Amino acid sequence: METLESELTCPICLELFEDPLLLPCAHSLCFNCAHRILVSHCSTSKPLESISAFQCPTCRYVITLNHRGLEGLKRNVTLQNIIDRFQKASLSGPNSPTESRRLQPQRPYTATISGTIAGTIGGGGGGTSGSSARSSPATSSHSHSHANHTNHINHTNANHSPAVVAKMDPRISCQFCEQDPPREAVKTCVTCEVSYCDRCLRATHPNKKPFTSHRLVEPVPDTHIRGLTCLEHENEKVNMYCLVDDQLICALCKLVGRHREHQVSSLTERFDKLKAYQVSPGRVSDAVMEASKTSAAQTLENNLTNLVKRNSELENQMAKLIQICQQVEVNTAMHEAKLVEECDELVEIIRQRKQVIAVKIKESKVMKLRKLAQQIANCRQCLERSSALITQAEQSLKENDHARFLQTARNVAERVAMATASSQVLIPDVNLNEAFDNFALDFSREKKILEGLDYLTAPNPPSIRDELCTASHDTITVHWTSEDEFSVTSYELQYTIYTGQTNFISLYNSADSWMIVPNIKQNHYTVHGLQSGTRYIFFVKAINQAGSRNSEPARLKTNSQPFKLDPKTAHKKLRLSNDCLTMEKDESSLKKSHTPERFSGTGSYGAAGNVFIDSGCHYWEVLLGASTWYAIGVAYKSAPKNEWSGKNSSSWVFSRCNNHFMVRHDGKEMLVEASLQLRRLGVLLDYDNNSLSFYDAMNSQHIHTFEISFLLPVVPTFMIWNKSVMILSGLPVPDFVDGVASDFQEQQHQQMGLCRQESPYLTGMKTCH
Repeated sequence: METLESELTCPICLELFEDPLLLPCAHSLCFNCAHRILVSHCSTSKPLESISAFQCPTCRYVITLNHRGLEGLKRNVTLQNIIDRFQKASLSGPNSPTESRRLQPQRPYTATISGTIAGTIGGGGGGTSGSSARSSPATSSHSHSHANHTNHINHTNANHSPAVVAKMDPRISCQFCEQDPPREAVKTCVTCEVSYCDRCLRATHPNKKPFTSHRLVEPVPDTHIRGLTCLEHENEKVNMYCLVDDQLICALCKLVGRHREHQVSSLTERFDKLKAYQVSPGRVSDAVMEASKTSAAQTLENNLTNLVKRNSELENQMAKLIQICQQVEVNTAMHEAKLVEECDELVEIIRQRKQVIAVKIKESKVMKLRKLAQQIANCRQCLERSSALITQAEQSLKENDHARFLQTARNVAERVAMATASSQVLIPDVNLNEAFDNFALDFSREKKILEGLDYLTAPNPPSIRDELCTASHDTITVHWTSEDEFSVTSYELQYTIYTGQTNFISLYNSADSWMIVPNIKQNHYTVHGLQSGTRYIFFVKAINQAGSRNSEPARLKTNSQPFKLDPKTAHKKLRLSNDCLTMEKDESSLKKSHTPERFSGTGSYGAAGNVFIDSGCHYWEVLLGASTWYAIGVAYKSAPKNEWSGKNSSSWVFSRCNNHFMVRHDGKEMLVEASLQLRRLGVLLDYDNNSLSFYDAMNSQHIHTFEISFLLPVVPTFMIWNKSVMILSGLPVPDFVDGVASDFQEQQHQQMGLCRQESPYLTGMKTCH
């Protein structure tokens, strides 16, 4: 019946249809509800009769009304007959589903959820706490006196759950009445599981034992007073709770069933324990922290928390969807009005052009007809003169008088000969191209344009072409392509330093850190003034009048900072090339002035770069040639210049001495494996991620990585004790280096790069911890 009732319910008033209208979309609607819809569309300046259409509340189909309005729609007579029969059938039972639904109070969404949870928990204990014996209304001969009704109710309120004693419905029908319809119930006997009206209660429950022990409560629905039955033993009420299996059981389950060895508790005890955790959503965490946690309580807590969270998310999502729906309505109305306006302008332009062209046609017609009339007049004059001459010549030929003929024949013959020789005299100049047949109206191009009229959409997202992008140490040229290039008005380039954040949406929303280059007309742009050796995130936005769309993010990097050897720092026994990219050991002491920044110690044959690096990721290579004794790395400006690099806490180097390779820092060293054929050493300084790495660039092999907490800017340093080395700086980071560096950054809690090994040929060094 409930399923049938839902099919007979109006979508507006949520009641059974009353005087239903049959809409053209095959849905139905109450006449009064349809009238309320029309009234809602009226305004002070717009009467009800002017409303010519409304939308079906079920499918949003537009219902067009004629001059009769709602009276012009057909009545759904068949549906009305079904409703009448349904109402008669509903009234024949003790509990009318229609009345129950009609009288059920409406509750807010969140209150309904909470009440459902409370009823579910409370129903297990409260509904079964009474006697397990059943008394049928037909077989009961009990009677109570009204003097003990109040005592019974108070006793029940003190010992049973709110789900049982609460007054659920003030108009519950008596289940003992024989009249139709039954009278309204005034009490419900929990023991008998029956609701009684005043007359039936006096007749069945006198003030005598054993009826005085029956518990009377305010009327509640039948489903609330009938206890839950055991799943394993038919017709047995559940009256215990198994703590082992976390489920409701009956007495037989405990005595002879599979729960006989399990620990159980009473429903009231279990209910009270779980009820302590059923608190308001805002106090769930505090209550759980203060109460002793059991498995069921934790489950309840989690379910409540998840439910409240989900409800909040659903409400937020629903609010957003409603807001979007409202925005769609507003935008649709705006676009429809704009469409009408634009089309009216096109029609007006066509109308004006039609008038202009029609005037031109008329003016051309008048001009051509005037010319043709003049030509016709000229032809008529020529024809008249020619006809007169012919008549005169014919008369002369008919003349029989010799004297007269001789007198006129000569003159006539001369005029005829002259007229025949000069065709212009007889035939005037006539223009045969004045028929207006060389004029045409060709609007095929305009028709194609009109046929292609459509609303403009935002362009598709452009695509950044990584393979076409180029970079230097302080510039990046970004290239992109767009599928809707002809519909794009301009592009906008946005970029910021990449911090390693993978959530590009949140990164994009932090607008303060983004640099914006607007109004770009081409498919490429060069950004200047960037930090060297730094990764950047780039977005390209394609824009037109309808809106804009962003490309996928692209990570591009500037090249390393280029540098040269600083002659002011070179040891006096080192010779630098003119381009300051090559240094060579020269035993002959060169004349160089002493400066604080110059390497000066005995055996400290070194030189430093001419830049200090305090950010970014930089890569350079050193061509070692035939040198077999060198030390290459980085150092603070404060590092001593009178001792080997790596012997102090301000420098970190990779070193070779003949056939031994090692790394050194703070006087501590460690042997590392490297090829004796090492001829090209790669150095990667990742200042932002606190690492310094060395590579065999020829064989694409990683040698060693220092973890350094940089405190000050560092400068590249180079030391040699034989031969020469050459520096290549400002290089892009190779792919194999990028991969190794990424893997290194992902390692957590890695130990320092130095290990407990002593140098086989250097003394005075201590092992690292």
